[in-house]
Amino acid sequence: MLTMMQNLLKTIADLPELNYGAYNLRANGKGVQQHSTDNISITSKIGIPGIDIKVKPGAKGEVAYIPVVVTESGVNDMVYNDFEIGENADVTIIAGCGIHNDGCDASQHDGIHRFHLCPGARLKYVEKHYGEGEGTGDRILNPTTIVQMEEGSYCEMEMVQIGGVTSTMRKTDAHLGKDAKLVMTEKLLTHGSQTAHSDVTVNLDGEDAALQIISRSVAKDTSVQVFHPIAIGNTKSRAHVQCDSIIMDDARVSSIPEITANHALAQIVHEAAIGRINNEQLLKLQTFGLTEEEAETVIVNAFLD
Repeated sequence: MLTMMQNLLKTIADLPELNYGAYNLRANGKGVQQHSTDNISITSKIGIPGIDIKVKPGAKGEVAYIPVVVTESGVNDMVYNDFEIGENADVTIIAGCGIHNDGCDASQHDGIHRFHLCPGARLKYVEKHYGEGEGTGDRILNPTTIVQMEEGSYCEMEMVQIGGVTSTMRKTDAHLGKDAKLVMTEKLLTHGSQTAHSDVTVNLDGEDAALQIISRSVAKDTSVQVFHPIAIGNTKSRAHVQCDSIIMDDARVSSIPEITANHALAQIVHEAAIGRINNEQLLKLQTFGLTEEEAETVIVNAFLD
């Protein structure tokens, strides 16, 4: 049990255990470990599952880990997490969820994450999702992310689905104030009969707000993906949305970028491309001694890197 949890922590948060700094570990629907620091306060909510994370104004170079692991079949977990990043603070938050399901019942983790970035705050948020196990039970992850950015704040979000997740419904809603900038990168791999649906809506409300969304996905076997980003320029602002997908086997991919300008000085651009792996790349790698399957793996990993 412990080794299984350590392996999941290594995969989703790049560490085998939590024993230093600011962290909160949730396992099988319950809080297990928690630790605050002088600059980052982590407290459990009262009455509902979840945590409050507060980063002190002016804190620099801080890192917090908040992973979730599920190692039992039949778990249905829901959390409500609130983050307040203080004025001019600079912090990295490593999140993510790993599910190991060897049973026949579905294991599911849903989360509503609300971020408030105060003026001048900087946040890097990394969220990795991963599923594994020999059981027939589904591994389900449904994250909802809500972001409120005040003047001059900066937010970088990296949303990664490594593999093994039966189904996911991702929802992101963001509002950007004056001079705020959001950079969002989504990397997604599906295989088998898995499904993945991602809805992203960003309102650029403040003057000179900026948005960049980059989505890269690979769909294999009979899996289905839908990516629906919406960028709305409500004042002088700029946004760029880019969606690139590799489709293999009998998979299906839909990319539906949507842009709206409600102001004459809103500059919003979108690009979308879906295609198969380039045959010339496959042949070139095979000349180095790789099999076709090995060559495909190299190309897919490089694409998602």
